[in-house]
Amino acid sequence: MPIPFIDLQAQRKRLGEPLEAAILEVVRSGAYVMGPQIGQLEAALGAFGQAPHVLSCGSGTEALMLPLMAWGIGPGDAVFCPSFTFAATAEVVPLVGASPVFVDILPDTYNMDADHLDAAIAAVKAEGKLTPKAVIAVDLFGQPADYPAISAVCQKHGLKLIADSAQGFGCTLGGHHPLHWADVATTSFFPAKPLGCYGDGGAVLSKDARLHDLLVSLRVHGQAVKSDLEGRTFDHDPKYLNMRIGMNARMDTIQAAVLLQKLAIFADEIEARNRVADRYAQGLGDVVRTPAVIDGGISVWAQYTIEIDDRDGLAAHLKAAEIPTAVYYPIPIHKQGVYSVYPVGPGSLPATMAAAERVISLPMHPYLEADVQDQIIAAIRAFAGRNA
Repeated sequence: MPIPFIDLQAQRKRLGEPLEAAILEVVRSGAYVMGPQIGQLEAALGAFGQAPHVLSCGSGTEALMLPLMAWGIGPGDAVFCPSFTFAATAEVVPLVGASPVFVDILPDTYNMDADHLDAAIAAVKAEGKLTPKAVIAVDLFGQPADYPAISAVCQKHGLKLIADSAQGFGCTLGGHHPLHWADVATTSFFPAKPLGCYGDGGAVLSKDARLHDLLVSLRVHGQAVKSDLEGRTFDHDPKYLNMRIGMNARMDTIQAAVLLQKLAIFADEIEARNRVADRYAQGLGDVVRTPAVIDGGISVWAQYTIEIDDRDGLAAHLKAAEIPTAVYYPIPIHKQGVYSVYPVGPGSLPATMAAAERVISLPMHPYLEADVQDQIIAAIRAFAGRNA
């Protein structure tokens, strides 16, 4: 029987009838968009993620785009981001009219290299064609980026910082969630994420009440919010008084109901993911390069990604044994034709290019049974031994 890469059905069985009842409650209520579960979810996410303000939205991409819109970032502005990540991280930048500038990663954690970020910002300033405005750091594969170092660079240059936790919601560094350092943290609830819903969804976590107010407005077509109505009278639905150019970024209520059920077991699942990761490291650390986690960091292990010289050979070997794998970002964003017109930091991106050729991800989820994991480990060890 094939081994699942991510076993969502095992989680569904664990959640059982309460999950189904929560979905049915929404169906019966008729409040399919922005129902009461939305507010409940936002409060619960804030409590979990150490965030004073949380805005749910329709996807992780919208979560990244909304702060850029709120800050007025647009044509002539530069936003710095890694190239070794999913396209959505960079995509939101040209969507608001600004220019992404691609930064290299650290070769051990695959997260943004703060030194290269500093050099890239300096180079853009020296050239004078773009105005540096923001940085989007990514918590790749589930672990926190080096936020103390990245935040220091942002403060040095006066830039906003977004923590893109699409893969890493729940990760911590020294006990702090990424929002401790960032202006906002964003996440995705795509089903395959560590905390995923049954469709698309996202959220923006923030510390600034005024920013949150703007995000609330932008989420629903630039509707009037409380601060807009001070000193004026409008006795109608505020969505019919449009104060700014916004978008439709609302979350479906069913997704909030699902996430409330999943959030209740999320801390336990993070612990289980770390046990699975530790077992992989113990079983594979002497034959392949296993992941490194930043000192003081706790990863939520969205993926377990190893490096090996003959990646394609290993993938074929595991496929023959009915063990699935995935190769994330075989073509870094800056090498994709539509993005190749945008700037790259000084010296190009050697660590990014090296990772793109060597990484391969293994089955990872909280319900990966030890005997199944032993099969995976044995198959990789057999391949590595044959090619030693």
